[in-house]
Amino acid sequence: MNGFYEIAKSDPERLAVVEPRTTYGELLARVNQVSHGLRARGLGTGDVVAGVLRNGVEQVVMLMATGQIGLYFVPVNWHLTKAEVDYIVGDSGAKVVVTGPEDVDALAEGMPSTDPESRTAGAVMWYTSGTTGFPKGVQRPLPGAEPEAIVPLYTWFLGEVVDLKAGEGTHLVTSPMYHSAPCAHTQFALHLGHTLVIAPRFEPEPILELIDRHRVTNAMMVPTMFHRMLLLPEEVRKRYDLSSLQQVIHTAAACPVAVKKAIMDWWGPVLYEYYGSTESAIAFSVKPHDWLARPGTVGRPAPTFEARILDERGQELPRGEPGMIYVKSSLGTFEYRKDPAKTAASMRGEWYTPGDIGFLDEDGFLYLCDRRTDLIISGGVNIYPAEIEAALLEHPAVADVVVIGVPDEEWGHNVVALVQAHAEVTPQELLDHLEPRIARFKHPKVIEFRAELPRTPTGKLSRSKVREEYLAALG
Repeated sequence: MNGFYEIAKSDPERLAVVEPRTTYGELLARVNQVSHGLRARGLGTGDVVAGVLRNGVEQVVMLMATGQIGLYFVPVNWHLTKAEVDYIVGDSGAKVVVTGPEDVDALAEGMPSTDPESRTAGAVMWYTSGTTGFPKGVQRPLPGAEPEAIVPLYTWFLGEVVDLKAGEGTHLVTSPMYHSAPCAHTQFALHLGHTLVIAPRFEPEPILELIDRHRVTNAMMVPTMFHRMLLLPEEVRKRYDLSSLQQVIHTAAACPVAVKKAIMDWWGPVLYEYYGSTESAIAFSVKPHDWLARPGTVGRPAPTFEARILDERGQELPRGEPGMIYVKSSLGTFEYRKDPAKTAASMRGEWYTPGDIGFLDEDGFLYLCDRRTDLIISGGVNIYPAEIEAALLEHPAVADVVVIGVPDEEWGHNVVALVQAHAEVTPQELLDHLEPRIARFKHPKVIEFRAELPRTPTGKLSRSKVREEYLAALG
């Protein structure tokens, strides 16, 4: 059976979502109604739908509905401010915006539950900021085939990378589906015939309780979650039976070796890691036993991927020598929506760089030396300094500002803003100023004032120098 749509017809009573209880047949009926509803509003192949939705069945319905009628679906972070949401909606050209269950109900109302005509695969278009801080849609060509035709490739790839197989299984959604990896794994779980347990949010003990109660077999997490669960008292950890877990996949941020080892001591060798980006998808992957033999690696190139490490002149470097990571895949490429210059800047011919520094060992396993120099990854979420700096510079008391990421044991990095002011202003006043401009998860945890900020000989602010000096002062 090739994926969700076929499974729903051949086995309609199979459980698709635990809460609210929804079978595959019921989910497909709803998906078909919404597909007809979108078509009734004049949407055709290649058009865009945006969803500003919390985790729940509605997000799943929108994913699977757009996925069978040739539409692009843009999941939008509901924590963003109105201005930030408006920018993404405007830039994407979304013809329909869904913001809650009532909007999904309105699309489905009065529509048939039969298959729509001329079914063709759609795609998800995630927005990523890049180092500039201005979000751009990562747009891939539509396959031009029925959704069933492309499912086997993806299920084969997942099987190779993280040992996920079609059949019985229960997938726990722990992260917001507006992020690319949780969204993709939700879709994959349904195409594999698994049951979804959708957590409304991540809390350490409730997540353990869900794994125990629903006999969860696979989940996708980020390292911050591991850290928080390891902080639970031993007696709390022992309350829950986690023996059903077979694959816990993690990505999005570097995981400290000690944290990963401690989780596998607790859960067994079930942690699968992959490295990539919204643009490249899963470029490198490593299974539990390979990682235990080489702690710290993010794996070898995934199937269909090739990798090169290049110096600043574009020359390939020998094994063991760090440089810029470049990858390419026969699975296809992407472009930044309406920004050919940005697309070209990220490529060297057919090769794409996520902008990270790393090296390959003699066996071809990749080790990361540094994440993108300016990018801050906090709790598995990408935060771009340029966006925060631009918002702070709108305050009349701010003469200049540099935003950096400072290592934090729990979150990976915290956002710190170093401000050069030319008038009296307090940290709280600056946070109040940011409130309507950027989402709260991007707000600096620390705001400090400096009489002067270091600059390059050309007068440009030196973020790397600021970071070096700040970290040195912290010891």
